[in-house]
Amino acid sequence: MTSRPLRPDAEPVFVLVRPQMGENIGAAARAMWNFGLSRMRLVAPRDGWPNPRAVAMASGAGRVLEGATLHSDLPSALADRTRVYATTARPRDMTKPVYTPEAAARDMAERAGRGEPTAVIFGPERAGLENDDVVLANAIVTVDVNPAFPSLNVAQCVLLMAYEWRRATHRVTPVDEGLAGAAWATGAEIEHLARHYEERLEAAGYFWPEHRATSMKRALRNLWSRMPLTGEDVRLLHGILRQMVRWAGRGGRVEGGRADD
Repeated sequence: MTSRPLRPDAEPVFVLVRPQMGENIGAAARAMWNFGLSRMRLVAPRDGWPNPRAVAMASGAGRVLEGATLHSDLPSALADRTRVYATTARPRDMTKPVYTPEAAARDMAERAGRGEPTAVIFGPERAGLENDDVVLANAIVTVDVNPAFPSLNVAQCVLLMAYEWRRATHRVTPVDEGLAGAAWATGAEIEHLARHYEERLEAAGYFWPEHRATSMKRALRNLWSRMPLTGEDVRLLHGILRQMVRWAGRGGRVEGGRADD
């Protein structure tokens, strides 16, 4: 049985990260519109924006390109999202749930029915998403492809996810659009929290030894994105850190990158 459609603003945002060719942006827009999706965001496209080659390739899906928004970096493109899925063909050394496209679409549809804003991020054509992109996601979406030729064109990947979204939303009946009493933290709130902790831990000498600082910061970012935090949770964690800083200022000692008990 077909369910009633979700509201237009419940649709996931499809984010193309550093796309390299206008033709692929246009093909992605066409794939989205084939399945009723229209919310595209572009992060630092290589050839700038707008791009006439994208318009030519969209072939009837120009409305998707007209509504596309341009962002200088990925955090700004995800600032208003509470659930983000990263598409990747390569295994990642990250502790995140891993979905098939079908399972990810079902999860998105269920969350959208509760009013949660979602996004799917797609990497550039040549190498896909970088680890620093993937750590901003809450979950990974991967496809069981030929291991000898695992790379999907970005428009193909968009088509696959859009198709699965269409299938999922024609099966799922949305539930109450309240968040069951929880207002989930947005991407902007998580980004602010991550920066707050990085800055304070940097000042405390936590990121030591120096050659491990980048991987330690990435692990911390991965922790925040993996936790289902509400806005209240974020405020609580900010408050805890501020109080610990006040405690240190009143005489707590910090040695070896760790605060004494």
